[in-house]
Amino acid sequence: MNKENNQIRYFFDREADVLYFTQREPSGDDISREVGEGVVLRMDVKTKDVVGFTILNFLKRQFNRAIKLPLMAEFKVAA
Repeated sequence: MNKENNQIRYFFDREADVLYFTQREPSGDDISREVGEGVVLRMDVKTKDVVGFTILNFLKRQFNRAIKLPLMAEFKVAA
């Protein structure tokens, strides 16, 4: 996978109050699984790698505490 495909993109749908993060375009073959209250992971059907996640009711959440996601991440600056 090249650097550009490995970058995370996000989109906020204000009308639906949904925040999307993705590493690639969704596929009809992807597996979606709710892993927390209003948090949905999207995984590659073959590799089971997480390729995106969605946070429902994003603006309605209480932000006086951190939202924990069941993901490990490694951050690098994309040059």
